[in-house]
Amino acid sequence: MAEHTKSSITIEAAPADVMGVIADFNRYPEWTGEVKEAEILSADAQGRAERVRLLLDAGAIKDDHTLAYRWVGDSEVHWSLVKSQMLRTLDGSYAVAPLDGGARTEVTYQLTVDVKIPMLGMIKRKAEKVIIDRALAGLKKRVESGPSAGAPDSPPDKS
Repeated sequence: MAEHTKSSITIEAAPADVMGVIADFNRYPEWTGEVKEAEILSADAQGRAERVRLLLDAGAIKDDHTLAYRWVGDSEVHWSLVKSQMLRTLDGSYAVAPLDGGARTEVTYQLTVDVKIPMLGMIKRKAEKVIIDRALAGLKKRVESGPSAGAPDSPPDKS
């Protein structure tokens, strides 16, 4: 069984706000760093993405791939690789848990990456850790900066 990397962060926002940013795939290129393009290919009856094409550039890992998403209530999303040019496995999840009565949220990100080319396990784990750390930091910054952060239709800042 493949090893996985897991990390958590606390975000100063309600779980629903955090999941709202996680579910907004079209805006991933604005805050993730590694995702250069995102395209929702299909959605479920609730309008949540089921299949998403992502163009990824994470240093050692560059790929155009499609992921299948499975939503567990309003607190978890899991994904698995459907197709890829260089990845054999890209499985992961975000889980959100309320803290302080829902004023803050603990977000746990778990990721397993396996590439088609030979790569040392420690290099894969390091790539996973970099992806997770950057994603959690980007998510925290995005959520805590407010719902209109980076919105193209936001009025210009007049300060």
